[in-house]
Amino acid sequence: MIGAVIGDMAGSVYEFCNTRDKNFPFFGSGSTYTDDTVMSMAVAQWLLTDKTHDPQELSDIMRGFYKEYPCQKGGYGSMFLEWLMDKDARAYFSWGNGSAMRASAVGWMFDTLEETEKVAEISAAVSHDHPEGIKGAQATAAAIFLAREGKTKEEIKEYISNRFGYDLNRTYDEVYATYHWESSCQGTVPEAIIAFLESKDFEDSIRLSVALGGDSDTLACINGGIAEAYYKEIPNDILQAAIDRLPKDFLDILRCMKNRCPKLDYYKLKTFTPDYITRLKENEIFVFGSNLHGAHG
Repeated sequence: MIGAVIGDMAGSVYEFCNTRDKNFPFFGSGSTYTDDTVMSMAVAQWLLTDKTHDPQELSDIMRGFYKEYPCQKGGYGSMFLEWLMDKDARAYFSWGNGSAMRASAVGWMFDTLEETEKVAEISAAVSHDHPEGIKGAQATAAAIFLAREGKTKEEIKEYISNRFGYDLNRTYDEVYATYHWESSCQGTVPEAIIAFLESKDFEDSIRLSVALGGDSDTLACINGGIAEAYYKEIPNDILQAAIDRLPKDFLDILRCMKNRCPKLDYYKLKTFTPDYITRLKENEIFVFGSNLHGAHG
């Protein structure tokens, strides 16, 4: 699911100042994770710790992550923010794309498409219980599942089109010519998938999605999760730049995901020493550093 995180970071500086140039600086000044990554990590934590897939447990985890990891850039939708701040709030019939952008972990965790879509529905419906909100999360998770299982782009396109009714016959150029800001699942998920379908590799897929404009970080977050599962290769410089921008807790979640999902073993995460070092082995040295984003190791 690091692909979704990378997409979020790449699009973060363009969410409110769109670029239409595919050749934008991939990690420009100020690129960082946003609410998309925070909520994606919350869903991943839920999947890793709650085998019953209890909706209330997910709600509690999401609210906890909202408090623990303040959004650095971008922002939560106003209705979702109200939901996060009220522990007793119920789902509010939303079709917003927030349900889809947080679904990437669901696409990796299960052995069947049926279970993937079932849990994706739960992950969406705690807040986004409109049929389109649920469909967006299911389509995103299903596309990731199919990609990770080695399905072709044509097979992914056919399944998503038939199952969810999205028009994926439009070309990228057709979408690009008329696309504008959209916060709905129905106006974001198909476009993110179309950018993936016409891409040539992982980086190209992210670039195509960001260059559409609109809700750039969310488009690229949805797109990146699918592209990662399909291409199974992320340029090392992009991977390391993303890792350097993440707090240790998020890296721990990603590491646990890798342990649970063998098909994620194609990329490596930095390892950390224990919190307390009292002695060194022969020929060992101690190194401590901080990067420009405030991460220590």
